[in-house]
Amino acid sequence: EGSRMAEFKLPDVGEGLTEAEIVTWKVKEGDTVAINQILVEIETAKSLVELPSPFAGVVQKLMVPEGETVPVGTPIIAIGDALDGPMPADPTPQTESDPYLGMAEQAGAEDAAREVLATDIDLSNPAASGSAEGESLVGRMKADRGATRRARKPAAAIQTQAAFEATGATAPIGLDEEDESDGPAVPSTSAVPTEAGNVRVLAKPPVRKLAKDLGVDLTSLAGSGPGGVVTREDVQAAVSPAGGGRAVVSTNSTDGSTDGSRERREPIKGVRKMMGQAMVESAFSAPHVTEWVTVDATRTMEFVERLKAHREFRDVRVSPLLVLARACMLAMRRTPEINSWWDDAAREVVYKSYVNLGIAAATPRGLVVPNIKDAEQLSLRDLAQHLNALVETARAGKTQPAEMAGGTFTITNVGVFGVDSGTPIINPGESAILAFGAIRKQPWVISTDAGDEIAVRHVTTLALSFDHRHVDGEKGSQFLADVAAIIEDPASALLF
Repeated sequence: EGSRMAEFKLPDVGEGLTEAEIVTWKVKEGDTVAINQILVEIETAKSLVELPSPFAGVVQKLMVPEGETVPVGTPIIAIGDALDGPMPADPTPQTESDPYLGMAEQAGAEDAAREVLATDIDLSNPAASGSAEGESLVGRMKADRGATRRARKPAAAIQTQAAFEATGATAPIGLDEEDESDGPAVPSTSAVPTEAGNVRVLAKPPVRKLAKDLGVDLTSLAGSGPGGVVTREDVQAAVSPAGGGRAVVSTNSTDGSTDGSRERREPIKGVRKMMGQAMVESAFSAPHVTEWVTVDATRTMEFVERLKAHREFRDVRVSPLLVLARACMLAMRRTPEINSWWDDAAREVVYKSYVNLGIAAATPRGLVVPNIKDAEQLSLRDLAQHLNALVETARAGKTQPAEMAGGTFTITNVGVFGVDSGTPIINPGESAILAFGAIRKQPWVISTDAGDEIAVRHVTTLALSFDHRHVDGEKGSQFLADVAAIIEDPASALLF
């Protein structure tokens, strides 16, 4: 019987996405793979996604190199008969729209591909916005974020692109020292050649990715590691060598880097491309108004400490963010316009009776906004659990596309960077976004029976941007004032 070969076509892993970039191949030609084994990591406009194999057999050809963006439906890998015999089942004829038709296991692999995301965000932050254990929005990575979900299998290592980027000194968010030791040092041409030339340079995967990001030609470096392995320090030295020497930079680097060390270019694609398009569309289609209020949050801080000691909250993390989120849910009862949407095509304002509370989070690949569905129906404890679950899911790199869809209102915690507040841009499909500034101890004037006096209080600034096409200044001001009133005195929530 002649050999058989099946082509795996790039699936639509999100909501009508039309293209994706091949980021990292997890297998190489000649490898034997099993059904549901991770083949490749791709970047869509939504996130990083790991694709499981719908076929079992031997990798015959990697049809798309790393760094290339291709349309959905493009064949990306060819898998043929296994080394010890034919494949267990013949696939039925494939179609452009459904390459897995008639193969139950392959359909399961497609479902798995749609489910597995790798945004690799860390939304925890110990000192931001007064939350020693709380959640950070527009999140910041931590150097000691602990163990991640990545497996240690050479053919299907679940090591995300975000972790690769985080190993470099110029990585935008945090460092993960463990990542440099992930896996053995392998030749840079072991899968698809990504460096100039055909010289087999020994370098660990994170180091090769760092070199690619910085535009450094690995073939021009002499490795200082054991056995001539190129280390991260070798790559960094090539960019900023001692004595002010010139950097060794590839002129045909796949990331668009140019000669010299004074500039570096990165293509705008994937999550960052979608983020940019969405922000421009929002900023120039919805007339933004931003209002600010500075408030004494001391009673909220005291309330948080009491909640931590309460028996019902001992098994959940509690932070000022929880109080703010609950305050927003309550304040919307008086101003439903905040949770509506201007449907320009239909010339209608859509009022939503549910609140999908979005949490803006910055990742190395761009902004994502997972949301808590029907947040207005949750009790304070349930809301705390959902906030914690959102954080844990993001840290594990398992945020699903559905968890980022359908948001109706967003909170962005710029306080994680020590910023007092900002003028946030409304997410498309929503009408308002609230920026939560850092909570600081500041002198504050308080009124007593004996008169005014200055005391040290916990102070924060809230900034609300809203769509002025249908949310007028009165409604925006009322919502912001109601939220601020609850932050100043959580007991006032009884009035809503």
